[in-house]
Amino acid sequence: MTWPSLRSESTWMKLRKNSVKWPFRSSVHAEATTSDVIAPSHWKIFGCQNGLRLFKEAKDWDSLGGLWDDDPAIMAVGVVDGTSEAIFLALMSLGPSRSEWDYCVYHGSLVECLDGHTDIIHKKLYSDWLPWGMKRRDLLLQRYWRREDDGTYVILYHSVVHKKCPPQSGYVRAHLKSGGYVVTPVNQGQQSTVKHMLAIDWKLWKLYPRLSAARSLTILMLMRVAALRELFKAKQRNSSICLSREWLRHIHLPQTEKPDDKTDTESNKSIDNKLINNEVEQPASLHVSLSGLNEEPDEFFDVPEESEFSDCDHLESERPGEPSSELPPLNLHQQKLTSAASFVRKLHDLATQKKGYMNLQEVATEDTKLYCYGNSLQKDPTATLPSSWSPGNPSLFLIRGQNYLQDKQKIKANRALMQMVGADWLISEKREDNLGSRLGGIVQNHAAQGGPEFFFIVNFQIPGTPRYTLAMYYMMKSPLEDHPSLYKFVNGDDAYRNSRFKLIPHVSEGSWIAKQSVGKRGSLLGQTLEVHYFRGKNYMEVEVDVASSTVARSVCNLVIGYFSSMVLELAFVIQGNTREELPETLLGTSRLNRVDLSKALVALP
Repeated sequence: MTWPSLRSESTWMKLRKNSVKWPFRSSVHAEATTSDVIAPSHWKIFGCQNGLRLFKEAKDWDSLGGLWDDDPAIMAVGVVDGTSEAIFLALMSLGPSRSEWDYCVYHGSLVECLDGHTDIIHKKLYSDWLPWGMKRRDLLLQRYWRREDDGTYVILYHSVVHKKCPPQSGYVRAHLKSGGYVVTPVNQGQQSTVKHMLAIDWKLWKLYPRLSAARSLTILMLMRVAALRELFKAKQRNSSICLSREWLRHIHLPQTEKPDDKTDTESNKSIDNKLINNEVEQPASLHVSLSGLNEEPDEFFDVPEESEFSDCDHLESERPGEPSSELPPLNLHQQKLTSAASFVRKLHDLATQKKGYMNLQEVATEDTKLYCYGNSLQKDPTATLPSSWSPGNPSLFLIRGQNYLQDKQKIKANRALMQMVGADWLISEKREDNLGSRLGGIVQNHAAQGGPEFFFIVNFQIPGTPRYTLAMYYMMKSPLEDHPSLYKFVNGDDAYRNSRFKLIPHVSEGSWIAKQSVGKRGSLLGQTLEVHYFRGKNYMEVEVDVASSTVARSVCNLVIGYFSSMVLELAFVIQGNTREELPETLLGTSRLNRVDLSKALVALP
């Protein structure tokens, strides 16, 4: 992978032209509406500082948002007088221009480029904004970015471990659970709303005043949005220099198109990475100060004062062996496995060694168990057991109404056409095709009995070594002919199917980074991913190959580490494009509750 410099306007225009297309979140085929899901916000405002509104993520048991977790997710929201492109470039830069607004990071470097929109970066933090006696911190992050069709830029981060960048002497490696930026253009693109979220474990040693100190540190880091805002104000007042051009010198973004010729490829390879790595620590007097950034009084304020830091002056004067600065390698051989599972585990080990890094959430795979296709993932009607499924709530989702072609209005769904009857969560060294044809499965068992049941299977092939398979089984007993849209879909050609099969996702419980990655907008999977269709006597199976898209594969690799801590709601729709096909009806829904990677069962022959 080469890292072409964005030194010319033509290269920048190529980046905009090749905006990242993630089918679960944004694509040219996604709905124009901002959301196809009805869901309350879990963010509760708790203060305002330097012209930024501050929010905390409230849990279900804390509806008023009055309680704090150990490492809470906190978000700062402000408006910056700049285009989303220029702000995106400023946020992505690891070079000297970052020191104009970022008073926390003094050195940033690229560790590895994974693909055209994902990399591993290392950031060292200044120490003078940390409490006295607190050792320096650094962060090793996987960074993912994309541009959406409305000009919004999304940058997501989470901590990883990497063999090329082990913990360093003199630094304690903090753990970023999730974080990032969402930059949305407003006012005809002249301004942008910037949302900056962090949920970070600072690895403080003593428990007492740990919570308030950690919270204050996170808030202080979020205040960089105010510094960024003031920088753009100063640039607009005192200089006619185009901000985006200025930062092009210090940022190298992978290009989504292949180079036009061999010469371009060779020149890209010779880019001087010293632009990223040549920073040296600057005197404290040159750092950006937050005092006076906004002279107007805050409307309300209940953010901890700097005096709260006094309680943690000696938090780390003695840290025996720095136990938290290093993250121990994951033990991938904790359980005794069958021969088949052991083989799959070796494949996983080889893959981890090859890629050189490991998500902190990755876990091992447990022994294979007896099951039949359609029931390898347990059902839980209460929707409380981990690694389980239950039918989703149709009223969460919005679908096209009878007059959608005229008024573009969507309505709340009130039912699903088919009932969810089973799910599979499997692991294998190869792609598992056509699950509906597997003997002994619920589909073939009903076929052998000659009943009227018709099954619809959605089979997601999740990339990696080994591969994971997530399949959902839906059933109805009424004749297929009684449902014209479904009948036409089942008996149509692949081009027609690709233009109709739509997924609406929603993370109802989970981290901010998972919610931002998945989104809440419907999209036609067949327009952005490779989809295979299998038609059997009593079933239709839609197999979605997530690995067929580089973007989808990267986002999936990012999100899969959060599977065990999130609740994923899915709805499938046959999109109505004509008057006869409206109003739409949900084909089926599902609720996947905290699916653990270690609970995936080895696929049967």
